[in-house]
Amino acid sequence: MAKHGVAFILTLALVLGVLAVTPKVVQSIGVCYGVNGNNLPSPSDVVKLYQSKGIDSMRIYFPRSDILQALTGSNIALTMGVANENLSAFASDPSAVANWVKQNVQAYPGVNFCYIAVGNEYLASTGAPLMANVYPYFAYVGNLRAQIDDINYALFTSPGTVVPDGSKAYQNQFDAIVDTFYSALESAGAGSVPIVVSESGWPSAGGTAASASNAQTYNQNLVKHVGQGTPKRPGRIETYIFAMFNENDKRGDETERHFGLFNPDQSPAYTINF
Repeated sequence: MAKHGVAFILTLALVLGVLAVTPKVVQSIGVCYGVNGNNLPSPSDVVKLYQSKGIDSMRIYFPRSDILQALTGSNIALTMGVANENLSAFASDPSAVANWVKQNVQAYPGVNFCYIAVGNEYLASTGAPLMANVYPYFAYVGNLRAQIDDINYALFTSPGTVVPDGSKAYQNQFDAIVDTFYSALESAGAGSVPIVVSESGWPSAGGTAASASNAQTYNQNLVKHVGQGTPKRPGRIETYIFAMFNENDKRGDETERHFGLFNPDQSPAYTINF
């Protein structure tokens, strides 16, 4: 997980140009499916878990044939990343894109592809969304903003306005971060571009303010909140929770291994309703 990363995505039809794809209208909340663990359930079991919990959108970070096979016929809306090592070849060789599409998209006609994440290149004229990672947890722990002195602002539990901004009032850090992205787009002349929150979550262990209680509070409130939008942009915000599982092979701080909604044995890390 890139904690502060921002990637740009284009809709599949626009990126590939060779496929007549009409992505389904996804719900507000999906969940990222990472695979950095040596004890994770099989992809077929993961797909069944998504379905049993009513999670109809998934994000994966690169193509894997076993995952794509498991998704076939599931109707789960898939956002799929392109591995970083492919990007330079894509930029210089159109045939590399065609080969990648043939191997990873066209070979799986039963998969409901929604978006393909393609790195940093972006054309505002396409109307495609900006994919941005939004982590109030890291803002709170790192105290990146002087006003973040109350965990309630990060957890969606503040009783009233915390940060006034002209005619707008911010009661939670999530909205403030998302609207910062919108303001940047407006300044760049791309104010009509929508935002997809590609990752957001809270760790249940491993560091400051990382607990099952806080993770449950944040993620459950996130599920409830994203249908409302932000002060700058009311309306549904398509959002992906990071992550489906606690992944024991993830590098970095201990918290990185505790972002999962579920343990590798598929038991819940805490209760959350979709």
